[in-house]
Amino acid sequence: MNKKVYTVIVGTGSYIPGRIIPNDFFLDAEFFDQTTNKRFETPNSEIIRKFFEITNIEERRYAEDDQVTSDLATFAARAAIETSGIDPESFEFILVAHNFGDVVYGNIIPDQMPSLANRVKAKLGINNPAILTNDVTSGCPGWTTSMIIADAYIKSGTFKRGLVVGADVLSRVADPYDRDRMIFSDGAGAVIVEAFESETPVGILSHSSRSDFDHNMLRMGSSLNPNIPADQKYLRMLGAKVYAYALSCVPGVVKDSLEKAGLNLDEVRKVLIHQANEKMDEAILSRVFRLYGKREYDKNVMPMTIQRFGNSSTATVPTLLDLILKDKMEDHQIKKGDVIIFTSVGAGMAINSIVYKMPE
Repeated sequence: MNKKVYTVIVGTGSYIPGRIIPNDFFLDAEFFDQTTNKRFETPNSEIIRKFFEITNIEERRYAEDDQVTSDLATFAARAAIETSGIDPESFEFILVAHNFGDVVYGNIIPDQMPSLANRVKAKLGINNPAILTNDVTSGCPGWTTSMIIADAYIKSGTFKRGLVVGADVLSRVADPYDRDRMIFSDGAGAVIVEAFESETPVGILSHSSRSDFDHNMLRMGSSLNPNIPADQKYLRMLGAKVYAYALSCVPGVVKDSLEKAGLNLDEVRKVLIHQANEKMDEAILSRVFRLYGKREYDKNVMPMTIQRFGNSSTATVPTLLDLILKDKMEDHQIKKGDVIIFTSVGAGMAINSIVYKMPE
């Protein structure tokens, strides 16, 4: 058999901020109704209880006041470099997925120039001027989108090695008067990918994507508090519509990616899904199993971190991968030869599903 070039992950890293924000943090918050723009009469304790029942989020992590997104991305990248033992001067590209650039504490204006990829390169102390640096803004699926781009780079023969990071600081762009702010958190995850010649398929085997436009599901909008100037824009989400879209569309994209790889669901060891809402993710996985004629699914297939870390957008999937590979998630392992799926949904709207086989 002739050898083919595949994209394999040779190092992983993550950065989970140390600042823990429990649900009780929001007991004194002022929450306004999205429909009436009036303050809820329901006690915050009841709002928080219902929020927990829906999402299963107990706490989330916020960046320190003196940290920005490119800092978190750099910490995760440095951890991946240490794991791999690879000289970062040998990178040929750096992709950083994010949504709002470096948002300084106390100022909601995004700062995206220079690119975060360029900033991460500088903060890592990399001197090689020949490295391509590029940002990817694709909402929560940003890291999976970046992995698809990296795979195209490598399989085209253009590049042989690169760094792919997903990082976000959502705590600073969420409307402080919106109860949905309790979903969002901060964090970063990174992988190093490189070309690998093999006679048998390995690494990224296939991927599928879908995109639809509905700017109301996830967008930037004015604060729910009418006393806040309308020109101050915050992350706005219609959670029920996002939930319905994800359940309707994600399972089919996952199935399509498996079919492209010539594999069946029974051959999948883990599904690493974007940590958006635990009940939503469970419903998505249940529907994937039903597409294969299975009424029940094994929850162990889908590891979850949302209980402790919340939704850190582009960072959730690479963070999951890093924690499992470094034996930091009880009852979850990924071994040589295992087939895993990376999948994510978000951003008004976009879906990716990547089928990946661990090298032997």
